[in-house]
Amino acid sequence: MIMASRTIPLKQRPLDIFILGFFFFNAVFITYFFDLEQIVIPNTAHFTYPVWPPRFLVDVAHWWGRTFDPLLYARPVWWRATIWIDVLLFGPFYLVAMFGFFKGRNWIRMPSLLYSAVMLTNVTIILSEELFGPHASPHFWAVLGANASWIIFPIVIIWRMWGSERPFEEKQGQH
Repeated sequence: MIMASRTIPLKQRPLDIFILGFFFFNAVFITYFFDLEQIVIPNTAHFTYPVWPPRFLVDVAHWWGRTFDPLLYARPVWWRATIWIDVLLFGPFYLVAMFGFFKGRNWIRMPSLLYSAVMLTNVTIILSEELFGPHASPHFWAVLGANASWIIFPIVIIWRMWGSERPFEEKQGQH
């Protein structure tokens, strides 16, 4: 008997549907709206509203920073470096990963593991600053809640991708 494999249809991979939703949300709403604002406006004290992102989003980001997240509002150089990583690396990754997960392509496994490791590293550093640093948040639990998906999903992705070199396939028997 020869063992063959087939790609498991997306509808039979409910966890991958949630991961796809996470990638979509990040690609569409976070990376090129919310995070891009932090590059386009490096100094929240003196700025002119940019063409992109929209003015209301700039106002929401600045309100969040003033109210809950002084680190986001202060934007030290190392913080902006993590935002550049998001815009230049994670944004394109989300687009490629959406295709890979949707189609069940095994080549996305290693990039997903690398993404997850870098994201967990960045978020650990950021949350450490939010808790203990000079820009510590007076509302740490709100900031932690707002950032929880960037801890949870990388862990879920590592768990999903770790066990098999061919995570989207199942073996079938052929005669």
